[in-house]
Amino acid sequence: MMRIHLKHRLLKYRLITAVILIPIVTAALFLLPLMGFVCLILLVCMLSAWEWGRLAGLTSLSQRIWLAIIFGFFLAFISLRISPSRPFLSLWQAKYTLWTALGWWISALILLLCYPCSARFWRKSRLLRLIFGLLTILPFFWGMLALRQYHYDINHFSGAWWVLYVMVLVWSADSGAYIFGRMFGRHKLAQTISPRKTWEGVIGGLITSVVITCFFKKYSPIHAELHALFLSSIISIIAGMLGDLTESMFKREAGIKDSGYVIPGHGGILDRIDSLTAAVPVFICLMFLTFHAI
Repeated sequence: MMRIHLKHRLLKYRLITAVILIPIVTAALFLLPLMGFVCLILLVCMLSAWEWGRLAGLTSLSQRIWLAIIFGFFLAFISLRISPSRPFLSLWQAKYTLWTALGWWISALILLLCYPCSARFWRKSRLLRLIFGLLTILPFFWGMLALRQYHYDINHFSGAWWVLYVMVLVWSADSGAYIFGRMFGRHKLAQTISPRKTWEGVIGGLITSVVITCFFKKYSPIHAELHALFLSSIISIIAGMLGDLTESMFKREAGIKDSGYVIPGHGGILDRIDSLTAAVPVFICLMFLTFHAI
């Protein structure tokens, strides 16, 4: 009875927080100027680096603070040296970072498939786990800026719609997986990593995301080749699930349930953007850099 009450309480916190955060995030996308959006994503990435310090085995508070500060200065340095009028996707730094992310997530899939045996090679290395964090957060930073800046000189809101599209894509998949998993979940997806995730949840998440994003595309001013958008979206949804599982794997090795406690009922920043850290770079690599579908 106590366990059921706790679940209902957590679900209540999640719903209340979601109702508050969704309008704030949407308003930030469309109302903040480009530099304001850069600062917001920079803050999100610094908080993510702070939380990743725990996953990397940094037990000292001062170590995690310094990790967040150094990471923040690094991101600020590379972003401020670039002219806002120059498309980020035309920069070799952004392109190579995003392609590297694609390689990292393929490697992460191998680590997941071979877990727990694969953990022998990285669980005792803080440096390696910090590098994994860099490969997770840095492409997300570049990807969010590149999406938001898309056609900014022509229409200040074009990129905001694309960022919102990817967010809706990922978050609807997460919500669908949670609901379908709770209702119909029988077959475990990754028992050793995240026992509550099921194949029924994965299928339900894919169906939910496809239905919701079809409505989103129909009633929003985004335009793209349909076959490329559909293929990129499906692969990005799967990548988002991979990002979620990868963070769960690192949390399991670190012996923690949530990456942080910033968001009531949701855990930390990483717990909310883990799917986006994989989906955003993969979506850009496919939609913008491979298919050139826009």
